[in-house]
Amino acid sequence: MSSVPVPADLPRHVRRALEEDVGGGDLTAALIPAGTDGWAAVITRESAILCGAPYVDGTFAQLDPKVRIHWKVPEGAAVEANQTLFEIQGPARSLLTGERTALNFLQLLSGTATAAHAYAERLKGTACRLLDTRKTLPGLRTAQKYAVRVGGGHNHRMGLFDGILIKENHIMAAGSVARAVAAARSSGTKVPVEVEVESLEELEQAIAAGADIALLDDFSLEDMAEAVSVNRRAPHPLKLEASGGVTLDTIRAIADTGVDYVSVGSITKHVRAIDLSMRFDWQP
Repeated sequence: MSSVPVPADLPRHVRRALEEDVGGGDLTAALIPAGTDGWAAVITRESAILCGAPYVDGTFAQLDPKVRIHWKVPEGAAVEANQTLFEIQGPARSLLTGERTALNFLQLLSGTATAAHAYAERLKGTACRLLDTRKTLPGLRTAQKYAVRVGGGHNHRMGLFDGILIKENHIMAAGSVARAVAAARSSGTKVPVEVEVESLEELEQAIAAGADIALLDDFSLEDMAEAVSVNRRAPHPLKLEASGGVTLDTIRAIADTGVDYVSVGSITKHVRAIDLSMRFDWQP
């Protein structure tokens, strides 16, 4: 079982998803006689990292406490095509009504966790860590960032409120890297201060300004290695994060330059849902 804490806003996400899908009532499920019970099994059509079990449980818990779910594999487990993920039984109307909402969560979060796992595996044996970004589906950030952790990645800042990332436009508005970092320090916040840099010269400015982290934006491997060297010679080295156009084919070479982090927006932005199927059997 995954040890990743479940997001505190899970019940709110589930409630909103059910409101979106069910609205004033499931007109089609109402055609089933009220006393009908059902049983179903959910299988995966492809290999994946299972993620989203708490969201499935939460969906049916809000719909009908009579529904019982029996998980065959734990959260975070690797599963193979045609493997049964869970069995579910209870009032047939409730099973039908909750099916799409539950599977939407499960296929999306399993897709996110699977993508994160693929990248994290390429970093094994290095000190480099995989980070996600704020490029998430609107309204589902905490859920997707949970899935990234289940898949073996790590979270960058959750939002604009828990980290400072000074980008080109911030620098222009502040007047310089030094002024932007000084403003961040004077604000009294205790969060890390990160500066996005596009050249070795800007990296040196970030180091001199006393930032905590430098984001190397679209650096070549050669420049990235030089940035690591420059940073290590500094009196107070920063943590270095590489970003921009990272793929499964390039992430290992990036990590081998010596950077501390690699951020990959595609693991949440370009997520492809895992193909799942629910098979029913009615018990009149």
